[in-house]
Amino acid sequence: MKAKINNRVILHQGRSFSFVKENVTLENGTTVDLDVVRHPGAAAIVPFITNDRLIMLRQYRHAIGHHIWEIPAGTLDPGEDPLECAKRELIEETGYSGRQWEKLGEITPVPGYSDERIHIFVATDLTPAEQNLDVDEVLDVHQVSFEKTVQMIEKGQIQDSKTISGLYYTSLWLKRSA
Repeated sequence: MKAKINNRVILHQGRSFSFVKENVTLENGTTVDLDVVRHPGAAAIVPFITNDRLIMLRQYRHAIGHHIWEIPAGTLDPGEDPLECAKRELIEETGYSGRQWEKLGEITPVPGYSDERIHIFVATDLTPAEQNLDVDEVLDVHQVSFEKTVQMIEKGQIQDSKTISGLYYTSLWLKRSA
């Protein structure tokens, strides 16, 4: 038996997601109230500017109060295909467009309270395009070797889950491509 949602109350509807309280009957018959973030999903990109260098962002994240290292990513618009979202976000955030794309995988970053799924892509054969940041995006674009990103993870300099997952998927992709 799958869990059954008996009642849902939207506590807050934001630009990108909603925060809801759901009364749920679980598989074991227990009925509980759960707080859930309902999210449309996102796409993240590992963009290679050369065979061994990729684009990383140093981006301010208000929720944690400081800048972090990330791969480009963004929220899916309603009904948007994840690949189209990835293509749009790469241009908007980095000022580059990718000619070659491959989906590497999907992750569910915080399944304890959110249904968000992030689709992870690799983009190659990049060409310059016009960067078009959202008003709330404060970021710098950097070129970093793939080896350096692995070292940054080992040193705790990259802590973002989608970025670590994306770089791991990329390491598998690089092994397959060798």
